[in-house]
Amino acid sequence: MIQLICLGWIIGIASMGQDIPLLHSLLIPSIYFFSLCLLAKLTIFKSISALWLKASLLGISFFLALLLGSYYAQQQLNQRLHLREQHSAQLELIVYIKHINEQREHVLQQKIQVLNRHVQPVQWQASVKIEQPATQQLALQLGHYYRLQGTTRPAHGYATSGVFDQEQWFIQQNIMSGFKVLAIQELTEQQINALGYASYVKRQHAWSNQVRLWIEQQRLALRDFIYQQPVQHKGLLLALLTGDKSLLDRQTEQLFQRFGMSHLLAISGPHVLIFAILFCAALHQLIRRYAIQIYLIWPKQYFFILPFCSCVLLYCAFVGFEIPALRTLLSCMVVSAFLLLKQKIQPLTILLLSAAILLIFDPFSVLSAAFWLSYVACFVLLRIYQTIQQQHSATPIKSKMQLFKAQLKLLIESQWKIFVALFPLMIIFFKQLAWISPLSNILALPWIGLVVVPLDIIAACCYFIFQPLAALIFQINDVCLSLLLLLLNGLDGIFSARLQPIAMNFWLLLSVCLGLMIVFLPRGVLPKAWSLLCFMPLALSDRHPYDFELSILDVGQGQAIFVRDHTQSLMVDMGGNYDESKFSVGKQIILPFLSVNGVSRLNKLILTHLDQDHRGGYESIKQDFPIEQIYSNEAVTVAQASQFNYCIQGQQWQWSDQVQITILSPQKQHLADAVHEKNEQSCVIYLQVKNAKPYQNFLLMGDAGWPTEYQILQDYPDLKVDVLVLGHHGSRHSSAYAFLKQLNPQLAVASAGVNNRYGHPSVQVSARLKELNIPLLSTIQHGTIRFSKQKNTMALELQRNTRQWLMR
Repeated sequence: MIQLICLGWIIGIASMGQDIPLLHSLLIPSIYFFSLCLLAKLTIFKSISALWLKASLLGISFFLALLLGSYYAQQQLNQRLHLREQHSAQLELIVYIKHINEQREHVLQQKIQVLNRHVQPVQWQASVKIEQPATQQLALQLGHYYRLQGTTRPAHGYATSGVFDQEQWFIQQNIMSGFKVLAIQELTEQQINALGYASYVKRQHAWSNQVRLWIEQQRLALRDFIYQQPVQHKGLLLALLTGDKSLLDRQTEQLFQRFGMSHLLAISGPHVLIFAILFCAALHQLIRRYAIQIYLIWPKQYFFILPFCSCVLLYCAFVGFEIPALRTLLSCMVVSAFLLLKQKIQPLTILLLSAAILLIFDPFSVLSAAFWLSYVACFVLLRIYQTIQQQHSATPIKSKMQLFKAQLKLLIESQWKIFVALFPLMIIFFKQLAWISPLSNILALPWIGLVVVPLDIIAACCYFIFQPLAALIFQINDVCLSLLLLLLNGLDGIFSARLQPIAMNFWLLLSVCLGLMIVFLPRGVLPKAWSLLCFMPLALSDRHPYDFELSILDVGQGQAIFVRDHTQSLMVDMGGNYDESKFSVGKQIILPFLSVNGVSRLNKLILTHLDQDHRGGYESIKQDFPIEQIYSNEAVTVAQASQFNYCIQGQQWQWSDQVQITILSPQKQHLADAVHEKNEQSCVIYLQVKNAKPYQNFLLMGDAGWPTEYQILQDYPDLKVDVLVLGHHGSRHSSAYAFLKQLNPQLAVASAGVNNRYGHPSVQVSARLKELNIPLLSTIQHGTIRFSKQKNTMALELQRNTRQWLMR
């Protein structure tokens, strides 16, 4: 029963962010029904073995745990959503610094405790521009109080499928807002007391907070020490030791990502266990030599419980209680409790119990990929360990060669099984996979686990005892890392390692997960052949379930529109950042979106004009993504595999019996003016979908303004429009009143960025639409806006309605 209760609790917590009123309304009836079943079991059926009653108790226990988990997650989420900032503003903050910072390209990202925003302190993330290197005195020091002046930066990511969810990350990290620091003034404790925060100061003087502060100070000092060493891979040394990526260069990080080994750059369970094992091994040698009689008083397995768990706790504290480290700590504590109570150790029970306990203290860890990846990997490793134990019992190993072969087999078997088991999770969280990762892990993991990480840990221990020896060990370890990177770069040259995008819908993923569960269950529980039935939908499924779909993507201040039917795919513009080298809309938004939608090539791309916010994303990916035909109002450089043509009024493409695309502007004689009048000569696209209700006709205006609108009304007086994508992102110089009145669309859409300096969509256009009773949707408020046709119904979906933290 304990396994079912833990599983139900975990699944309930995992529903965080999805508002399910019906589920929550069943909580009280479920408690009542459970109480009745339990009372019946303890009284009426006390001496009778009623199978139906046991099954009912198990089922209702699971369902009740699920309901309680969902309710608990919802309450915790509502509390955080209530505290987060919604609007940008100029503020003066009173803050305390209790966490180490992270340096990223001349910007310090510093978690701050804000004292004067709510009744209780809340955590924000401050950004401070710096010019000095990381070793010099930092602007915000640990254990100090400050008055900061600056601008709030509420979390507002790109609500587009496949793209990193910044708002979810802020919620999971308990960060209520970003804050751009403009001015800093240090305050004394006396000044803080005078401001009315004496109780907070008193809490920081408590021994537990002082210990945490000391640990953070030591982490910062160790980072400075590594930075000062004459080593080539200082960022990698630090990342493998503490999970801090402040010194890690982008090239190395990208190399690990391409090989599917980025999880090694974060603290994981093996890091923690290696430290504990090294300490306990050294302690064991001392006892054998000087005090062997201790084992007569306390058996070895009981004696080492306290030092082992203490080492795990110490390392977890040192790395900031990251989720994988916490998972290891809780698992060790659960195993220790089972040993002390002389209970049978069941791996699945231990993992489920430790996960359930972790989610009580931090339910938001369920939003982290690290939580799921680490627990699934642990489950696979424990299943392999159980199999090996059974095999050794049947055929014990006698020679060293047999031992070597067994260990090599274990390494290879564990890596491919972990790769297969984590496949669905990699699709869910990262939407892509590195097929070379089993090979790279087989070669790199032993080196990292048996050489690099132990040397890192030994050097860190020596740092607190004798720093010259620590410096020497770090330098030796740097050579070891050079050999590792040489191997990875060699593999990269041979196999051209890269992440492969994979798209699966919910039902496909569920089917694959069920199949893998059957594969990894112990023999005899279910026939392994049943897994084939679960994998069959992979070959039989239709990857394009909709007859037609059109998505106006949330790309910030810009425009990108994706169109697809069963046979062809098209994009109108690809957005673009003002500096694609700093943040690439093409690589960070367009490619991930196409990946999760299973698009490996585009048939057509229409760049309405060549402004950066419409074509910048294309420029950053044109060599990486195949596109057959490209159209624009000006000549544009294309990749060798692409063909360029001008878009001209009158062009038509009949995609199928259902979809027709027509270019309404510019006229051929005006193409020469596009160099000087980019906006006004934008390619205007009219798209018709037959037998679709309520949205059938789409008009995409690019950045065209009043003159083009007037020309279109003259050339196409009977134009029917159901959905109008406003010209120039809703600028006041587009969407004229007469144009809107004559077209009278059912819906208007503005593609614009939050807090954009142009004020798009403009107040004037919003007023015109309101007067004409035309609803307005914007990517600012609703994220990606998607129209999808199934049978004869054109459904409308808003990305920001999918999770509570995305809603505006």
